[in-house]
Amino acid sequence: MRAELGRVHINGRIVIGEGERDEAPMLYVGEEVGAGDGPDVDIAVDPLEGTTLCAKNQQDAICVLAMAERGGLLNAPDVYMTKIAIGAHYPEGTVDLDRSAVENVRSLAAAKGVPYTEVTACVLDRPRHAALIEELRVAAIPVKLIGDGDIAGIIHATNTEESGIDIYLGSGGAPEGVLAAAALRCVGGQMQGRLILDTPEKRERAERMGITDPNRKYSVNDLASGDVLFAATGVTDGSLLSGVRLKKNAVITSTVVMRSWSRTVRWITAQHAR
Repeated sequence: MRAELGRVHINGRIVIGEGERDEAPMLYVGEEVGAGDGPDVDIAVDPLEGTTLCAKNQQDAICVLAMAERGGLLNAPDVYMTKIAIGAHYPEGTVDLDRSAVENVRSLAAAKGVPYTEVTACVLDRPRHAALIEELRVAAIPVKLIGDGDIAGIIHATNTEESGIDIYLGSGGAPEGVLAAAALRCVGGQMQGRLILDTPEKRERAERMGITDPNRKYSVNDLASGDVLFAATGVTDGSLLSGVRLKKNAVITSTVVMRSWSRTVRWITAQHAR
């Protein structure tokens, strides 16, 4: 990708954005972006992942973008998705959405060579997860609850030494699942997702976006394929990124940029004049 005088030389298409065309003035699904004279790419954006976290100045509110070759990102409808994710270096099939949470934790523990009670699960703190949380706690499995921001939660599951999280479990937004899968494509890890299409309206919306099998179990490569770029900038301080810092004459930002082809992860601290 080339850039000059503020023009980005891509032929880009928003596949995950701020909503349908009539609902968002910009970054809407289907919007064409870029100069139009570069490679054909699909773009997924979440301008503020963790709106509540930002409003309350809590950890891990981030701004996220993923880009892949045309057709490389699942055009996911704005519905919930059941998700499971772990880090790299485990045998394929270590975890599976069709198993129970405890079965997955036991399988992961066996692959790690540790007691299953030493595997920590990350779960969004939501009423819909009450049974899941109870299942884990009855089995004496440590649970880390997060208030929002399951993109960061899934990324944390790939970096156990830093985060203390081994596995991500539960349901969250399908668009966020695609963005998280893009990050996993860059750093390694396993992930599965299944759309929750529990009403006729949701199934119809999914069909309009090209989803033909409402029960399909998506792998990380189904969600984000080809050469993938992922970038996230911290809005509030978190365990993944530092938040925005305001100085008298400058704004300091912290960003991570990843690429699947080269498996590079770059950490960028930038100073912007104000």
